[in-house]
Amino acid sequence: MDELNQPQAEAVAHTNGPLLIFAGAGSGKTRTITYRIANLLATHHVAPYRILAVTFTNKAAGEMRARLVKLAGEDIVRDLWVGTFHSICARLLRRHAVDAGLSPNFVIYDDADQKAVMSRILKEQAIDEKMYPPRFVLSKIHKEKQEAKGPGESGRERGFDPTLQMLYEVYERALSLANAVDFEDLLLKAMRLSEDPKSGAARLLRERFEHVLVDEFQDTNQVQYRLVRALSARTRNLCVVGDDDQSIYRWRGADVRIIRGFQTDFSDAKVVKLEQNYRSTANIVAAALGVIEPALQREPKELWTAEGPGAKVTVRYGQDERDEAAWVASAIQRARNEGVDLKEFAVFYRVHAQSRVLEEALRARSVPYQIIGGMKFFERAEVKDVLCYLRLLDNPASDADLLRIINVPTRGIGGKTVEKVLETAQESTLSAYDAVEACLTRGELGSAAQKKLAAFRDLIEELRALKEQLRPSELADRVLELTQYREVLRNADTAESDARLENLEELVGSLQEYEQDAAAVGEEATLSGYLERVSLVAAVDTMRDVPSVSLMTVHSAKGLEFDTVWLTGMEEEVFPYKGLDASEPEELDEERRLAYVAVTRARQKLNISHVGIRNLFGQTRYLAASRFLADLPEAVIERQGGFSPRPRLGSFNPAYPPSRPPPASRYPSGRPGALRQPGERFVDADAFDDVPSEEGGVRLRPGMKVSHKRFGRGIVEQVEPGDNPKVTARFPRFGTKQILAEFLQPG
Repeated sequence: MDELNQPQAEAVAHTNGPLLIFAGAGSGKTRTITYRIANLLATHHVAPYRILAVTFTNKAAGEMRARLVKLAGEDIVRDLWVGTFHSICARLLRRHAVDAGLSPNFVIYDDADQKAVMSRILKEQAIDEKMYPPRFVLSKIHKEKQEAKGPGESGRERGFDPTLQMLYEVYERALSLANAVDFEDLLLKAMRLSEDPKSGAARLLRERFEHVLVDEFQDTNQVQYRLVRALSARTRNLCVVGDDDQSIYRWRGADVRIIRGFQTDFSDAKVVKLEQNYRSTANIVAAALGVIEPALQREPKELWTAEGPGAKVTVRYGQDERDEAAWVASAIQRARNEGVDLKEFAVFYRVHAQSRVLEEALRARSVPYQIIGGMKFFERAEVKDVLCYLRLLDNPASDADLLRIINVPTRGIGGKTVEKVLETAQESTLSAYDAVEACLTRGELGSAAQKKLAAFRDLIEELRALKEQLRPSELADRVLELTQYREVLRNADTAESDARLENLEELVGSLQEYEQDAAAVGEEATLSGYLERVSLVAAVDTMRDVPSVSLMTVHSAKGLEFDTVWLTGMEEEVFPYKGLDASEPEELDEERRLAYVAVTRARQKLNISHVGIRNLFGQTRYLAASRFLADLPEAVIERQGGFSPRPRLGSFNPAYPPSRPPPASRYPSGRPGALRQPGERFVDADAFDDVPSEEGGVRLRPGMKVSHKRFGRGIVEQVEPGDNPKVTARFPRFGTKQILAEFLQPG
């Protein structure tokens, strides 16, 4: 307790009843939570399995466990329930699967799996994907689930027409038939189970925990809040830790009103504020306060630090994004030559598309870097293929997995055969795998198709028999052998196939690592356990502990810290992001909170850059400095390269000033492609961009070039998905027009 300051010690000592901890950035909240748990274990003799601690990422859960091992010992910490909402809910649902309407070996569908299911449903229902794009439909369904709304509870007032309601119902039936859940289901099913007044399983859940602690409480949604409230209802020992100034995930259901209204729901809650920052220098703390204080709504907090002023915050104005990238890369190269560890450097941007030029500048100087939040290892085609084999062996009811690998590697099973299997499945209400057996039994296929389908069935059955005899890593190795996946890649004998083989060996190594981790804590290593672990990997969990610069969006930077940070792209329409509704104050407040998060990631040195011209999504924009830069106290910043005018608040500058036409692109395609390696990840939009529509199978997104019979070629500025998708596009001769997507062609 001597290591804690007064507010931290106060939070640790409080053990009975609700507790709300407002923890400012860098104020030692992880230390506070771990000491609180250690105090419950050592002083109050609470059994470790009676304590539930929910973290925002797997990385945070691992860090908390490591600290607790030092404080309380590994044997005790082993029985604690520490993990993310999704991992905790998956663990609870495995134990009470039948009560939740599942089988214990249920599979967790990722975004690609969900899209495959929805695409199949749209095809079966004869619904045009142009009218109802799969990702748009899924986003509507996910929002309903985040507010605990089932198919029958979604009406027109919530933007659900009869077709969307029907698709929601069919989607739920498809998941149930496949014994599958999506990420929202993990939370929703656990919540419903814990709130059920009649269920014996619910009673067990409500009696399981004596203390519930929730980290990053500002980013919870209604389902998550209802879940922890139900799990702590018996004892009311609910401790929540968060900072409304760092609530940045409204786009995926987080509701900052939950932390702000906690004292309304728990009028007797003790409130503690952690305001001393232990991470950053005084100049960085002052800059952070300058950015966040103008927010319209926030719990008053006065962040302060005992550290010295440190270096001033650099605010640099550059000509364009290449000038900006060269400045960043040169500074990093100089520091590297001086022996500074590259792990202490991070470069932030608002959207992934900004990373392209930065990557080129770093590669030109041979500076190693890693992208956080790009394509995950487990999303690579060959890795996903093998995982689908393993998931099918663990849960044969999973149609999405069967349809992905039924002809991978190529075994001559054509589209017509697959269609027949799906027709049989739909007619008889069977899973696709059971429909395979039905098709073979009925003899409705041609002799060649019958033979190939039977060979596939025999292969899966052979592997399913091996599943009970082999460790998960050994089973994966046999999958690669018996399916001839490894042999096909070896015979290809290309640089790409060699890289894919290396990825598959890394996958087997990942399974072996999982088995070692399970043995270390005395648990059985199961295929279901590994598949669950893989399904819940977050972007930040992919960070490698290697000497390289970290590149990431500000959203991905949440929870991290670095000695030196470069915050790039601080211009209007970029940060705050384009498309901001000026009439919606909460949208601007969230962008402000996002900027606050970015600033507070830096420990020693913060560099901020903005440019006058930026080519983004293939479109050249003339931009003013971000309004957030004008909120930085002049006393703590050092300006370089001049300073562009501050924009008028509440408005955005147009993409092209009316007085000057857009210049011709410097690149034939409107997008530079030099220096990218074969097969290297490239992202030109990300999860924080507008939801795209689709036209003829091609995704229409902001920045894409399109053509119209009358207006000629133009640039997409905005897409409005829906029954009849609308596109706002700018045409050089005719200005901005709003046009139905069906009348536009890509290119």
